[in-house]
Amino acid sequence: MNVRTRRYITGGVALIAGCLVNYAGDRLLGVDLELWLGLSTFGIFWMLDMFLVPMIAGIVVAAIFGLGGKWLCYFPPLIVRIINYSVLYSADSLPQGAQMLTFPLWILIVILAVEAAAFGGVAGEIIVKRTYGRLPRHLVYRDKNQEATGE
Repeated sequence: MNVRTRRYITGGVALIAGCLVNYAGDRLLGVDLELWLGLSTFGIFWMLDMFLVPMIAGIVVAAIFGLGGKWLCYFPPLIVRIINYSVLYSADSLPQGAQMLTFPLWILIVILAVEAAAFGGVAGEIIVKRTYGRLPRHLVYRDKNQEATGE
């Protein structure tokens, strides 16, 4: 198995794991971000589902995929939100007193969830890499002092 195939498989596993984390967080908190229940919608569970769950999913994706996971972590919340919106849109009945968000408001929710996942992706890469940014100069280049001493 070559490196490219292994990278695709790792990316697929990371995407599935991120989607499962995001979906499990939705179900555990009992929140559907696509529904509007009035001002009571914006509770602590809604906030956790909106920001913390995608962030954890982003960390999981980046931890599994490795470097480059900060780009891949955008997709799990997007996939889960699209599937959940389409399931609720085609449902025969919604919960009592609930209505679907309009499409522009739903897009706003999706953008916020994806950005929270991006923060998680960066945090996951920091966890994987143990540092963020470029390598220190002494690890990449040999200085004249090192060449003279033979280190």
